[in-house]
Amino acid sequence: MTRQIPEYLLSFELIARALVTIIALGLIWLGAARMPASAKSRYATAGALSAAFIGWLAVAQYLGAANTYFASTDTAVPTVLFGLLIPLAVAAIALWQSESVARLVSAIPLHWLVAAQVYRVIGGIFLVLWAAGRMPWQFALPAGIGDVTTGIVAVVVAALLARNAIGAYRATYAITMGAMTSPGRAHLLAFEAPNLLISSYPLVMVPTFAVPLALMLHGLVL
Repeated sequence: MTRQIPEYLLSFELIARALVTIIALGLIWLGAARMPASAKSRYATAGALSAAFIGWLAVAQYLGAANTYFASTDTAVPTVLFGLLIPLAVAAIALWQSESVARLVSAIPLHWLVAAQVYRVIGGIFLVLWAAGRMPWQFALPAGIGDVTTGIVAVVVAALLARNAIGAYRATYAITMGAMTSPGRAHLLAFEAPNLLISSYPLVMVPTFAVPLALMLHGLVL
């Protein structure tokens, strides 16, 4: 851990990781319970997805803690982008190639997929780090404000979806597209204020774990 990383981030990341894991596994098993298949097929698929998710989390944590993704101002292409893009590619292939995986995720109620984005409020930590002078505003403000807003609005939109309120689906599409196209995490290195903290453990878990998961959820919603 580098000197610029405050100690409280370790505890914060541990709590956040546990919360995200509970939400993700909960969605998997909720989908399994509603999946149109035999009990054996449903729970075998859910078990395989759960194992894959936990394995991904373990690999992301190991590589992050080993400073595999640490960037410097000399880095031409931040290696952390590979940690972001590879999980997305694997998830897309699994969804495309596996009928059982596709049926399970399709069985997850839409309002629960939207509500799961509540974990995005933990992105408020970027604003705390910016206020402490540890992170450039070019990254912290759009990422932090965007995350907190998405997390709060997700709960409201999910409630509207659950009640099948007028305009709920339109709002879901608008929020999802806005969250997917907003700037922030991929902009890792600012020219005037290098954002090296995001490539250091434990914050590197954001672009290599939390962000791909959020994009997967947004993709499933669409």
